[in-house]
Amino acid sequence: MAANEPDSDFIGIEVHRPGVGHLLRELEECGLGNVRVFCHDAVEILERNIADGCLQRVLLFFPDPWPKKKHHKRRLVQPAFVALVARKLKAGGQFHMATDWQPYAEHMLGIMESSQDFMNCSGNGRYSERPDYRPVTKFEKRGQRLGHAVWDLVYRRA
Repeated sequence: MAANEPDSDFIGIEVHRPGVGHLLRELEECGLGNVRVFCHDAVEILERNIADGCLQRVLLFFPDPWPKKKHHKRRLVQPAFVALVARKLKAGGQFHMATDWQPYAEHMLGIMESSQDFMNCSGNGRYSERPDYRPVTKFEKRGQRLGHAVWDLVYRRA
């Protein structure tokens, strides 16, 4: 995405150190200078390091679905996180999520549809087609090999 949008700045946030290392290596190999990377918890970075109303987009692709019911409280997409994202986005900014775990997609849809801060770009209660700008990720490819569908959810900040 950074290579396709060289005039845009990107902030990558990932808690998994090997994933961050892989990204840094790829950024160096491609000579990309429009990406800054945090190896830390996304909620803390958003709360402490990102000013309110400054982001044009928040992209959340294939977060951990925490499939066991007793772990659902650990899912990143919760009402408090959605409110935090809304605070950080500019008016009209976009929040785009994607998952290959249907129960999590349904959870995300329910949380987002109950938020007064966002409008579903595909219409109430609907998933979006994968936009051309979203690359097919390693997790998406793995999910497809396992027979999983992929659900994109694209919302605009009111």
